[in-house]
Amino acid sequence: MSTVAISDPVFDLHRGGKMAITPTVALADRDDLSLAYTPGVARVCEAIAADPTLVDDYTWVSHTVAVVTDGTAVLGLGDIGPRAAMPVMEGKAVLFKQFGDVDAVPICLDTRDIDAIVATVTALAPSFGGINLEDISAPRCFEIERRLDEALPIPVFHDDQHGTAIVVLAALRNAVALLDRKLGDLRVVVSGAGAAGVAVTRMLIAGGVDPAKTVVCDSRGIIHSDRADLTDVKAELAAMTAACAGGIADALVGADVLIGLSGGQIDESAVAGMAPGGIVFALANPTPEIHPEIAHRYAALVATGRSDFPNQINNVLAFPGVFRGALDAGATRITEGMKVAAADAIAGVVADLLQPEAFVPSALDPRVAPAVAAAVAAAARRDGVARR
Repeated sequence: MSTVAISDPVFDLHRGGKMAITPTVALADRDDLSLAYTPGVARVCEAIAADPTLVDDYTWVSHTVAVVTDGTAVLGLGDIGPRAAMPVMEGKAVLFKQFGDVDAVPICLDTRDIDAIVATVTALAPSFGGINLEDISAPRCFEIERRLDEALPIPVFHDDQHGTAIVVLAALRNAVALLDRKLGDLRVVVSGAGAAGVAVTRMLIAGGVDPAKTVVCDSRGIIHSDRADLTDVKAELAAMTAACAGGIADALVGADVLIGLSGGQIDESAVAGMAPGGIVFALANPTPEIHPEIAHRYAALVATGRSDFPNQINNVLAFPGVFRGALDAGATRITEGMKVAAADAIAGVVADLLQPEAFVPSALDPRVAPAVAAAVAAAARRDGVARR
C-alpha cells in the first residue's frame, strides 16, 4: 500500500503518468479503419519497402525521438535505476512536446552494459528520427554517445552534456556583452569534469574562450597532464587547457569566470580570490556550489540551475529547439556548428534587453525554441548534414 498522502500535489500530478499516445486520424467507421489499418496500410508499407526514405513522410519517424536512459545518473539523485528514472524521462518527453512540438518516447533500459545499450538503441532506431540520451553516468556516456553517433544515420544527443553546454555558452555570451568584455580575454575555471563539465569546456572553447586561459578541476584538483589518475577523456581536457597544478582555490585566483558543474561545495574564501567584477555560474542542483547571495559579494553576474533564482541555466532552453531544427532539416547528426548556432540563438532572444538579473531567457519564453530550431536547421545545411 502506498504511504504517499492523498493530498500531496506532486504525487497527484504524476499519478498515472504525465503523457499518453493519442491518434491523429479519425477511426469513426469501417472506411476509416480500412485506410488507417488493413487493407490500406499495406500500400504504404510496400511504398516504404521500395523507398525507405518515405518513412519520414508516412510515419511518425520524422517528428519523434527516443529519450533513453539506464537510470545511472538521474538529476541529483544519482544511480536510482531504470524504473525510478521513468518520471524524469516522461517529464523530458512532455517538455519536448510542449516547447518544440517534438513527440518523444521514454525508454528506460534495465542494463548498464555499454555493448547492450548500444545494441538495443541501434535496434530500436528505425522507429525514431533522433535519439536523446539522458542521465547516463560518466564516463560510460561518452562511449555510448560516440558509438551510437557513428552507427546511426540520425541525430544522437546526450542532453546532460550538450544541452547544458549550449545554454552555458549562451548565458556567458550575454554576460560578457553585459559587462562589455570579450570571451577570448576571460580566465575561465570549470569546476567538475563529468559529462557536463567536459562538454561545457569543449563548447566554450568552440565558442571563443581561450583554451590557454581555461582551467578544469575535478574532485582531486586541477586537471593537468602530469596527473597519473586521468581517464582518457580527462587527459584530452588536460591537453587542450591551461597547464597548472593545485586545487580549486588555486585555480580561482584572478579568475574572471567560475562555472560550477560538480555538485561539490566551493568555499567562500576561494571565490573571494576571483578577479573583481567577474561571473559565477553555480549550477549544481538542488544546492549550488556556492549560494548566489555569497557569490554576489564577489561577482558582478550570477546564474544558477534553479528556477527560484534569477538567470536559470535550464536545458529546456536548448534540447526542444535543437531536435526540432535537426528533424526539420533531416539532419544525420548534430555538429558542433549546430550547437554553437543554438547557443547564439538562445542568447539572441534577450540580447536587446540585457540586465544583471535577466541575461538568460526564461525557460517558459515561447520565442526560444523556434529561434533555436531555425538556427540549428540552417547550421545543419551549412555543415552538410541535412537531407532536407
